[in-house]
Amino acid sequence: MPEELHELSINFGFNTHKTLPLPPFKYCRMLQLKKPLAFIDIEATGTNVSTDRIVEIAIVKLIQDGNRTVKRKIVNPQIPIPQVCIDMHGITNEMVKEAPVFKQVAQEIKQFLDGCDLACYNAYRLDIPLLMEEFIRAEVDFEMKSRKIVDVQKIFHQMEQRTLSAAYKFYCNKNLDGAHGAEIDATATAEILNAQLERYPQLGNTVESILKTVGEDSIIDFARRFTYDDKGAEVFNFGKHKGRPVADVLKAEPQYYDWMMKGEFPMNTKQKLTEMYTRIMLKKLS
Repeated sequence: MPEELHELSINFGFNTHKTLPLPPFKYCRMLQLKKPLAFIDIEATGTNVSTDRIVEIAIVKLIQDGNRTVKRKIVNPQIPIPQVCIDMHGITNEMVKEAPVFKQVAQEIKQFLDGCDLACYNAYRLDIPLLMEEFIRAEVDFEMKSRKIVDVQKIFHQMEQRTLSAAYKFYCNKNLDGAHGAEIDATATAEILNAQLERYPQLGNTVESILKTVGEDSIIDFARRFTYDDKGAEVFNFGKHKGRPVADVLKAEPQYYDWMMKGEFPMNTKQKLTEMYTRIMLKKLS
């Protein structure tokens, strides 16, 4: 990453913050938006949502009028960046040393995403879960209930089965130079979605029609420690109680709640567990 971009990220919050005209991409011709759609890509210190941290975030926001606004930020993770990750995304410990920590930019990012639906490539593996963890750590309330999430990888895997770089080559007929740079990956994801809409007319041209075609995941927590059974009940999705209703387990073994809260589970998982535990215990007392 050029040093001058790093300095911009420190002095002005985001490396870039610009509104760009529609060309060279054809977003609006294919994608009809009811609200802005924000493509997010994150580079991090690793892939453990509980313990790893964001080092770079880029957001390419498509606006209904056909323009796009780009924000990009280098973040000090406050923990060492492993060499294996540096080799992938090129962000070194020296580069983040003077950068702001996530808590200092959390409100900026939240405000930029206000009123947006979200889109990612492999959304539930890292980008969205880790972003939620960082917001929770920063004590910033970032609500998800009113947002749609488009996972561009899910469309790709249902239709073709490939990786991000291969998807870019397949759909856009271009090589993804600079892969694992957050802005490059987020922009490529936006281009891929546009190409998917052109290739698969059955997707329609709205967020709602896309999700109707490929399905919308029912998420309790982003780490998928909980899920829904075929009757819509919340159940554990791991460990000795896998498949059992959360309500049954917590009523019979309330100490299991304490064990999870003390364990190395993501904060988002603990947050959702507490919501369920409170609801279950209040219902038990009524």
